[in-house]
Amino acid sequence: MEKKTISLIGVPLDLGAGCRGVDMGPSAIRRAGIASRLERLGAVVEDAGNIEAPLAETLSGPGEPNARYLEEVVRVLEHLAREVRRHREAGRLPVVLGGDHSIALGTVSGMTGCAHRGGGYPLEQRLGLLWVDAHTDANTPETTPTGNLHGMPVAAMFGRGSEALTRVGGFAAGARRLEPRNAALIGVRSVDPAEAGVVEDLGIRVYTMEEVDRRGFATVVDEAVARVLDGTDGMHLSLDMDGLDPEIAPGVGTPVRGGLSYREAHSLMEAVAESGGLRSLEVAEVNPIRDVRNQTAELAVELVASALGKRTLPGVGGSRNRPAAPQ
Repeated sequence: MEKKTISLIGVPLDLGAGCRGVDMGPSAIRRAGIASRLERLGAVVEDAGNIEAPLAETLSGPGEPNARYLEEVVRVLEHLAREVRRHREAGRLPVVLGGDHSIALGTVSGMTGCAHRGGGYPLEQRLGLLWVDAHTDANTPETTPTGNLHGMPVAAMFGRGSEALTRVGGFAAGARRLEPRNAALIGVRSVDPAEAGVVEDLGIRVYTMEEVDRRGFATVVDEAVARVLDGTDGMHLSLDMDGLDPEIAPGVGTPVRGGLSYREAHSLMEAVAESGGLRSLEVAEVNPIRDVRNQTAELAVELVASALGKRTLPGVGGSRNRPAAPQ
């Protein structure tokens, strides 16, 4: 691993989720040793602590039923976007620890609005998005069956949904942070009926587990990585731990059987590292209440380390010959 400085940013937020517990995810991941694991790879790790997030018990209620806790979640995401931007401007690689998956909107908004401060980064980064998840998270207040905001960040990144969400990070209402052609969602196996129409209309590439099984994991991964890096300045990796099979990652908020295996998940992370294109990442939806001896948080640490360059045998394996991204 090349020498780099990594900023750990915790977001103990569960207001966007349908069940309680993921607010304890950052603590569980830290307890699993993420800082020491990355330091052993040669990185300089700076733990920026946690962004303050309110507890549901301290609030009067969730507000609108089709966008629960919208005002409170937006405040947290705005704070996160500012923090991510600050650390990126200082030349650090942000690693965001969630928290429910609504945090992805804050991370991506901070990265794509990153201003030049002499650190060698462009005024605005054109990022690709590699989204690992059992769900597409592309609902809007009009399509959602639950009103939970952790099911809406992908739509909001592309300017769809609540105006308050699409404005996060100082963007104009309805603005896109990413190009659809540079987004790839892997591991999907649960899509709400109306959400499917949003995904199709956005034109983003979704690799379901059925397609992974039919075409082969390595083929899908190579194609997805090539897609997100085609003409971009790098990628944002968004890792929802429910993208993995619950047999190996039981401590998540919304488990769905039939997910990525242990070896597939590591192979995907290793492909990210080999690409050299990782610019930021978050790991979301670790729920210690549902976990067994912190094994999901420990696996999250393993996967982050793999995405940042850890290999079973350093120097063995080589770079992949990646195909050109499909147009």
